[in-house]
Amino acid sequence: MMNHYEEHRNLELAGAKVGVCRQTAAKYVNSGILPSEAAQPRNYRTRTNPFAEVWPMVIAKLKLTPELRAKELYDWVCEQYPGEFSPGQLRTFQRHVRKWRALDGPEKVASCPQVHPPGKRMSLDFTDAAELGITIAGEPFPHKLGHCTLTHSNWCWASIVLSESLPAVKLTLQDALVRLGRVPEELWMDNSTAATHKPGQKQARDELAPVAPENEGRMREFNTGFLELVRHFGITPRTINIGKSNENGDIESQNGHLKACLNQHLLLRGSRDFESVEAYRRFLNQVLLRRNAQRGDVFTDELKAMKVLRAKRLPEYRVETPVVSAGSTVQVSSNTYSVPSRLIGQRLHARVHDAHVDIYYSGKFQVRAPRLIGRGHHHVDYRHVIGSLLRKPGAFANYRYRDAMFPTVTFRRAFDQLEGTCSSRTAVHDYLRILALAADGRQSEVNTVLDDLLVAKTVPRWATVEEFLPRAEPVAVPEIAPLVPDLISYDVHLPELSS
Repeated sequence: MMNHYEEHRNLELAGAKVGVCRQTAAKYVNSGILPSEAAQPRNYRTRTNPFAEVWPMVIAKLKLTPELRAKELYDWVCEQYPGEFSPGQLRTFQRHVRKWRALDGPEKVASCPQVHPPGKRMSLDFTDAAELGITIAGEPFPHKLGHCTLTHSNWCWASIVLSESLPAVKLTLQDALVRLGRVPEELWMDNSTAATHKPGQKQARDELAPVAPENEGRMREFNTGFLELVRHFGITPRTINIGKSNENGDIESQNGHLKACLNQHLLLRGSRDFESVEAYRRFLNQVLLRRNAQRGDVFTDELKAMKVLRAKRLPEYRVETPVVSAGSTVQVSSNTYSVPSRLIGQRLHARVHDAHVDIYYSGKFQVRAPRLIGRGHHHVDYRHVIGSLLRKPGAFANYRYRDAMFPTVTFRRAFDQLEGTCSSRTAVHDYLRILALAADGRQSEVNTVLDDLLVAKTVPRWATVEEFLPRAEPVAVPEIAPLVPDLISYDVHLPELSS
C-alpha cells in the first residue's frame, strides 16, 4: 500500500489496490508503522475457562505429586466430575498444566554439559541386544553387547557376551584395548556386581547377585578381580553413584545409537540369521569399523593423548576347583555340570568363561559345557552317566536329572511309546540301551532310525533300532613302505665340513 501511495499520492487508490478502505489506509500512512507493529499483546481471555471450578483441586494435586502427567490427571478429573468434560478438551487442559508448571511448578534439574579431555575417560556398559532379533542357524540367540566408548571422540567397540559377569567385563575391556592399541586414564562403570560389592561385606562368588535395597545410595567397593584387571593395564577405576545412570550418560546414549546402527545394517543385509556366532561377530566388527572410521581428527587427537598399550592380555576366565561328587557332577558357580564318571572323587580345575565352562584334570582338558546363568541350574550330558544307568537301571525312574536323558524330542517320544507298549522294566532297559547306542557317537543316526520307526508306528525296541542302524564300513589302512634314507646324498657335503 505504501508503494502504491508513493507512486500515485492517492490514499483511496492505494487502499483499493490492496483491499482496504480509505480510512484504514490513512491511519497507516499517517502513523508510519506496520500493522504488526501496531498490534498489542492480548492479556485477556476470549472465552471462559472451562476448568475454573476444578483448577484449585488440580493445583493441589500437582503440588502434592508434581510427576503426574497431564493426560492421567485429566482422566482423574473426568472421573471426579462425570459428564462435565469431553475428550476434545484434553489439549486445553494440557496447555493449562504446562503453563502452571512453567510459572508456579517445581524447579527442574538442568543438565550440566561436561568437558571430556581427550584420552582421559573410557566408559564400559552392557546393553541387551534382544531387540535386534538375531538368530544363529535359525535358533534365537539371546545375548548382550559389552560396550566400551571413549567419551571425548565417541570411538567405540563392542563384544558379544551372555551376561554381565567379571569374565564378560574382561572380554569387553580387553577387546576394546587391543583394538585401540592405547590405554585411557580412567575406566567408568556403573555399580554392576561384576565390578563392585557391598561395603564391608565378603565378596560373593555369584556375580549376578542383585543389590540389596539397604545399600541403595551407598557407595560400593570394587571387587578384587576387577581391581586386578584395571591395575594390570594401569587404568584408574571410577564408578557412578547408585541409581544415577545419567552420570554415565555418554555410554547410555551410545548404547541406543549402536543398536540403531546395527538394526539399519541388518535391514540392508536382508536377514538377521547367521550361520554361526563367529559369522555374527564378523558382521558386528565390520559395522564398528565403519562407524569408527567416521570419527576423524577428534579421534586422532585422542589417540595422541593416550599411552601405548604394552600389557599382555589376561585370561578371560575365573578359576574354581570343585570335587566330583558320587553322582559324577561338579558344582561350579552354584550350578551343576556333569563330567565323565571316571573322575568321581577327583578335584578338577574349572575355567569359567563368559559363554562356557572348561574343565581340566591334571592339566588335561576334559569337558566343555555352556555356562549357566544364575544359580541352581544344571547341565548334564547323558554320555557321562549312561554307563552307570545301564548297571543300575532302577535308578532311572526317579533320577534327579532324568530330563537330560532325552537329547531330542524324538528320544522322548520313543521312550513314551516303549512305556505304552511294554512293561516299565522292559521300557527302561530298552531305552537305556538305545541311549547307549547314541552315546557312541551315533546320536544323529539313532535319532533318524527312531523317527522312521515312529512314522511307521513300529515299537522302537532296542534290537529293532540296532538292526536298522547303518553298519560302519571298516576303514582300510593303506600299507606304507618304510622310509629308508639314502645316505650317499650326504657325502657331497663332506668336503665342506672338512674345510
